[in-house]
Amino acid sequence: MKRCRATWRKRSSPGRRAGHKPVSLQGRGRRRYTCGVLTLSDKGARGEREDTSGVMLRELLRVEGFEPAAYEIIADRRELIVRTLVVWVDEKGIDLIITTGGTGVSPTDVTPEATLEVIDRPVPGIAEAMRQASLEKTVNAMLSRGVAGIRGQSLIINLPGSRKAAREN
Repeated sequence: MKRCRATWRKRSSPGRRAGHKPVSLQGRGRRRYTCGVLTLSDKGARGEREDTSGVMLRELLRVEGFEPAAYEIIADRRELIVRTLVVWVDEKGIDLIITTGGTGVSPTDVTPEATLEVIDRPVPGIAEAMRQASLEKTVNAMLSRGVAGIRGQSLIINLPGSRKAAREN
């Protein structure tokens, strides 16, 4: 996941250097946005594989100022994904949900379908931008079927399951 940073030009003044300064999207005096990371992995859910991408994403989001509200590893089952996303949005009110895994072309990769079932409105530009950025690194990005969308006031974004691909997106 790329760092979300905006830049702005600052006027030169005594004791200050002119240039670009990164501005956190989690501004001062504003409430911290909550986030949840949902890892989709049959082996991870059975305890047969360590969840490196989910752990990495949680830390990245925390460093960016998000307040961790939920983290879970569940099997690649459409009904289970739908149920978890609905609870996280409708009951817990999580602002940003990142899923990792289940976006490929395997028959068990059902995260995009489950997400589309849950969202009120798609936000295709996010997924398109992620695929475009990933294509600069690997042609395998064409195989990612991740989607993004809004349910209520929450943004849900699907990322690939590998740590490297999730970080690059």
